[in-house]
Parts: sequence; structure tokens; C-alpha cells
Amino acid sequence: MTRMSELRTDPQRVWIDEEGPIPPDSWGRETSSRRALPWGFAFVVILLVVGRFALTPHLTAPALQTWATVFVAICVQALPFLVFGVALSAAITAFVPASFWTRTLPGHPALAVPVAGMAGAVLPGCECASVPVASGLMARGVAPSAALAFLLASPAINPVVLIATAVAFPGQPLMVVARFGASLAVAVLVGWLWLRFGRSEWLRIPSRPQGDGPKWAQFGEAMRHDLLHAGGFLILGGLAAATLNVMVPREWLTTIAGVPWLAVLVMALLAVLLSICSEADAFVAASMTAFSPTAKLAFLVVGPMVDLKLIALQTGTFGRAFAVRFVPLTFALAVVVSALFGWLLL
Repeated sequence: MTRMSELRTDPQRVWIDEEGPIPPDSWGRETSSRRALPWGFAFVVILLVVGRFALTPHLTAPALQTWATVFVAICVQALPFLVFGVALSAAITAFVPASFWTRTLPGHPALAVPVAGMAGAVLPGCECASVPVASGLMARGVAPSAALAFLLASPAINPVVLIATAVAFPGQPLMVVARFGASLAVAVLVGWLWLRFGRSEWLRIPSRPQGDGPKWAQFGEAMRHDLLHAGGFLILGGLAAATLNVMVPREWLTTIAGVPWLAVLVMALLAVLLSICSEADAFVAASMTAFSPTAKLAFLVVGPMVDLKLIALQTGTFGRAFAVRFVPLTFALAVVVSALFGWLLL
């Protein structure tokens, strides 16, 4: 016969004696985790009920509703283009050999910068798409100065943006010409300046998932990597843009519009804060009738190159050391070049 002492030392086994199975003493008893589960569920329910009555008055405040609307609009507006850019970047990683870029772009970086800037006129997309694409180009061996020129030019001079600008400013073809010329000039100037003064330790080129498996598997892995990485920073930028959008009083804008140079600077700062997608910013600029055409041009040139969600994406992708140098340089050149083109053409 099986001894009871042996039974109690191994509760996980069913011991058999002549009379039948003898289960351990712990069998049939309720574990502590099962006892705690109903209490945890009840606690969550209580929190939901209390939150329903305690937070509802605050959640229905007009300012909070405006903030939520702006945040959702920024993310929903930018996410499709971010996905498009991530997909394009993943396709470059998986399907385009590195030798393609060395054959396509001029060998001298100074000549590659304007060529890469002009290539931005071919790709429809917004600033959210340009960051992962530029990152993919750098990872494939393209000179950073050329990739940065593409990053700045693509969301500002592509066909979709130019057509939207023409629709938003009917009868003003010079606005389209000024936006194209000023944006391309800024992109090329920034690329050349980075080529001359930039340092490799300032720029973190993200590593790309590489593999020897099927091309489509590499494509999926690269897309997943970039989307998870860039999506979080898009949300952070959207949160900041929505908060500042609500906090900036509209009365300030009408007061400043009468001072030409101050109006240009304010519209440039407003483009950074509002973080509107480049496919839609022309309609917002056209609605600000109190400001001069030059100030509106500054809004259109600065927005696709420097805004809060773009700063967040650039910081997360290329590093803080890059962003603290690249963003002020781009902003300053965009304001100066916009004022010059506005004075000449508008």
C-alpha cells in the first residue's frame, strides 16, 4: 500500500492504493489568485463609475474638446502619409540595391544635393513620410546632405501640394511659383550647409533590419521597425501641437498682422505650432486674410520643414544632437528665403 507520507510530499501526482486514487490535500481548494480576481474586477468597476461622474464635467469643457479634436485631426491627417513613407522606405531597403543610388545620384555630394532636392517633386507625400524615407536613403549609402535636401523638399514641392496651393489661392499663380522656388532653395541651402559644416557625430543614422530571407519578409520587417519607431513620436508631436493650438489666443494674431516683419515671423512660428499637413496648410494660410501674402508664404514654406510633430520624428529618428542644430538652421533659412521670395514675387 502506498504510504500517506509519500502522498503529501508530491501533490502534483495522483497516488494509487488498493482502494483507488488518493488526491493531494490541495486539490479542490480555491487559489488566492482566483479569490483576488473578483475583487480586482469590482475595483475597476468602481473606478469607472466614480470617474464617470467626477470627470465628465471636465471632459465636456470646450477647450478640452477643441484639444481632442485638433489632436485627432493631426494624427488622422498625418498617419496615412506616415504609413506611405514607411512603406516606401521599407521598399527601398528590401528591393532597391545600394548600388542604385550610387549610379543615380552624382558622385560629388555638392551636386547630389540639388538633384535629391528636385527628386522631391516626384514623390507625393507630407513631412511625416519624408523622415523615414530620408532615413532609409542614408542607411542605403546616400550622402546625409542629399538625403536631408530630399527630406525638406519632398513635402513642399510635390505635385499634390502644389495643386492644393493653386486651388487654395485661385488667380494667384505666383503664390505657387513662390512656394516652389522658396522651398527648393531652402532645401538645397540646408543640404549644402550640412555638407560643409555638419559632423558625423551629430547625426545618428538608424540601423535597418537586414536579412538574407525573402525580399517580402525583409520588407515587412523593415516596415514594422520604422512604423513602431516613428508612430510614437508622431503622437508626441501631435499632443504638443494640439496643446499649443488651444493655448494661442486668436486675438493676438489680428493685432500682429499689421506689422510686416513681425507678421512674417509670427506666421512662421504659427506654422511650427499648428503642425498642419502640407497637403492642407495652403487652405489654412488662405483663410488668414489679415496677413500679407509674404507672411502666408512664410507659413507655407516653414510648415512642411519645421513643425512640432516633425521635430519629434527627427529627434527620435536621427537623435537630439541632430535636431538641436538642424531645426534652428532650417527655420532661420526658411523665414529669410520666404521673405525674399515674397518681396520679389508677391
